[in-house]
Amino acid sequence: MAAYTVNDVAVRHAKRLIDARQYVLRSRFGLTEGAPDDAKARYAFVYGDFRRLHRMGLIACHYRAAEWRHKEIELAAHQLLQYLDQRTA
Repeated sequence: MAAYTVNDVAVRHAKRLIDARQYVLRSRFGLTEGAPDDAKARYAFVYGDFRRLHRMGLIACHYRAAEWRHKEIELAAHQLLQYLDQRTA
């Protein structure tokens, strides 16, 4: 199994997007099924489209990380989801 680490730059970027209100709260954002390993190995946990953060993307990251026991990524996604929900409440 590949080893994944939290990309701190991406986490900071996600927070900047949230603070700038560049997010989508409802979207059809799912997991990529059937993608070749060499295409997704480096960027397996995607939360948006570079311009906006997608809440469903964070949920997908959290779910996938929990499923494969990538605890640091699971916690980072959870914290970002909580941050987003606090900002949009």
